[in-house]
Amino acid sequence: MSRDVEQGAPASLVRFRATGFNPKSNPVAAWASFVVVIALWQLGSSTGFISELAMPSPVAVAKALWQLIVSGDLWLHLGASLQRLVGGWIMGTVAGLVVGFLVGMFTWARSPGVALVSALFPIPKIALLPLFIIWFGIGEPSKFATIAFGVFFPTVINTFGGVDNVQRNLIRMGQSFDLPMWSVIRKIILPGALPTILSGFRISSSIAIILLIAAEMIGAQYGIGALILAAGNLYQTDQLIAGVVVLSLMGLCVSWLLGRLDRWLLGWR
Repeated sequence: MSRDVEQGAPASLVRFRATGFNPKSNPVAAWASFVVVIALWQLGSSTGFISELAMPSPVAVAKALWQLIVSGDLWLHLGASLQRLVGGWIMGTVAGLVVGFLVGMFTWARSPGVALVSALFPIPKIALLPLFIIWFGIGEPSKFATIAFGVFFPTVINTFGGVDNVQRNLIRMGQSFDLPMWSVIRKIILPGALPTILSGFRISSSIAIILLIAAEMIGAQYGIGALILAAGNLYQTDQLIAGVVVLSLMGLCVSWLLGRLDRWLLGWR
């Protein structure tokens, strides 16, 4: 022992270092980033650095968006898009959850399920839209099928991965206490896989919005994608960017809803 310790000298304090990784959201910084981007955009348009024909100013986009709101066209297009988005996403998510749990839990489903998903997932879903139109017609069923098909695969992959990462010791412990299969799924497998499943929801919702716009651009009279396509054909770039802004707001709303769902379902963590 050192002489200081032997003489009873007070030991120096050691800084606590085990803080871990605990990133937190900052709403002020998030909104400030939007304000900075819009301000720079408006500054570039006002100084002539950004061409009004190629990229209208935020003021012009706001006026075009207001005109769409006042005329009622925005609600007509937005309602059609939301109906397709919600319907297609629910169908693809439900099917993906069922298949993902089967692949993750049962040997008879794992090998064929993984093989089929690995073979079909890399195919661009937009390329299959003409085929869906041939099968289901140019109406709503083909659009629902396109969105559901695109949502299905990431949901299967995340569900299968979440189930596969659940500690098998917990499952064996539940089985050793003679828990029925449904109780093992509800009390052990589902809570353990839920974080990965919810992360997959964020990915699948973004894919759903992309496929929604592609489907509406090919064959739809109403919808945000149809609005953007019509504005582009008429060189109405202010309405075009206004439609893109609506899509961005739609994505933010979906992200906020999924965040609320995440906090509600994962509050036990």
